Amino acid sequence: MYAIPSLLLLTGCQVITQTQEQPNIIVFLVDDMGLMDTQVPFLTDGNGNPLRYPLNDWYRTPNMERMADQGIRFSTFYTQSVSSPTRASIMTGQNATRHRTTNWINAETNNKTPFGPSDWNWEGIKSNTVTLPKLLQQHGYRTIHVGKAHFGRQGSEGEDPIHIGFDLNIAGSSIGHPGSYYGEYGYGNIKGQKSRAVPGLEKYHGTDVFLSEALTLEAKTAISNAVEEKKPFFLYMAHYAVHSPFEADRRFIDNYTDAGKSDQAKAFATLIEGMDKSLGDIMVHLEDLGIAENTLIFFLGDNGSDAPLGEEKGHFSSAPLRGKKGTEYEGGTRAPFIVSWGKPDNTHKIQKRFSVKQQGVQEQLATVMDLYPTILSLTGIVNPVNHITDGFSLQVQLTGERNENRPERFLMHFPHAHRGSYFTTLRQNDWKVIYWYNPETPDTPKYELYNLALDPFEKKDLSTIRKDILNEMIQKMIDQLKTEDALYPEDKQGNAIFPVTPL
Repeated sequence: MYAIPSLLLLTGCQVITQTQEQPNIIVFLVDDMGLMDTQVPFLTDGNGNPLRYPLNDWYRTPNMERMADQGIRFSTFYTQSVSSPTRASIMTGQNATRHRTTNWINAETNNKTPFGPSDWNWEGIKSNTVTLPKLLQQHGYRTIHVGKAHFGRQGSEGEDPIHIGFDLNIAGSSIGHPGSYYGEYGYGNIKGQKSRAVPGLEKYHGTDVFLSEALTLEAKTAISNAVEEKKPFFLYMAHYAVHSPFEADRRFIDNYTDAGKSDQAKAFATLIEGMDKSLGDIMVHLEDLGIAENTLIFFLGDNGSDAPLGEEKGHFSSAPLRGKKGTEYEGGTRAPFIVSWGKPDNTHKIQKRFSVKQQGVQEQLATVMDLYPTILSLTGIVNPVNHITDGFSLQVQLTGERNENRPERFLMHFPHAHRGSYFTTLRQNDWKVIYWYNPETPDTPKYELYNLALDPFEKKDLSTIRKDILNEMIQKMIDQLKTEDALYPEDKQGNAIFPVTPL
């Protein structure tokens, strides 16, 4: 089938020869979908078994359920707290501290916010940036972008995914949400928010084809074309759903009749179900083409939930987790993550080499930076020596085992104003510290400390009780920020505000 062009490629200590078949890869990314926006339970009990909560009974995601049954789900998967930083991390394998797109990108104006770092990377990904699709493209893959890009501002190189390694761009631009989901409205081109009109889907304008469905139809055609060309493909399927505006997908509205939920909450649930239908349609298409056994699917959200269910920093939209998209709490940075082969087959030569446990639940944490090295490991492509990455290959964890060589650690840095403003968090093992820079009064930073093993829902701040752990965690946070060359909030005079340990 597909052969790696170069004679010898190294992945760790494994040698892959020229005759090695190449798998197809799908990254199925959902905008603003948090860990609890699904019928699939990701949180676990003390024995590592999935544990259901009320939100799991509200949403309908049977195709996610199917994917979880034939693959492995991660109970603790961390992303950045907003969109563009996560997308840049997928493309580069780097933490936001390193690639410096530390906020979501406003297409038209620089949204560093009042005390944000002046030289943050609003420009986004550039044409000379080392990216995952570019490396795959150079090694014979057909690279396909479908849906939301949000890699760079208007007029930047990253605005068009073609410039960062994609052969084909369908509907991607600098916008972060659609002007409308309705084909009748031309996805914002006819009616709705015209400055956020989705480009390139004119043939669906004036029809009743919902945006999620239009993108799915285009993705299926692109997959079929790649198969006809006899090329392995990388499909980056990045839905605009389930980002606002919360316009109901009418195909599913009759499934949500709870009188205790608002119309917006019901509309959000239909967006979830429409996204799930897209996942199922693509999985069926892989089987119809006879390529499901040779296609690995990564399913994930790009940040915490934005479900319209309650106060931003409480236990509502991501319940029982605290907080939602854009916040410093677990509900702001935890997202669903499932990996499975399109059709498991233990006899398939690639699946034997890159095994994924069926019905697996992985409790060891993973992060959005891990996709880049994992996909390179899968394909045998070597990361350029001058490109620093911050993720870890998930090859061991996908078998259901622990990777003893990775630390249980995640740093999330947000030097801007949003729902959570000017903060850094560090999770290491059981402990999590949150540090607020307070740029208007930089001499009085604030902090909170949680033991996530005993208090996974962040209800009891231990910063005044365990000052020893607080100081230790903040010092580790400071050290990692320096290592990754982070930018910091700035005071009223434009001076960087560096974090300090408590006295």
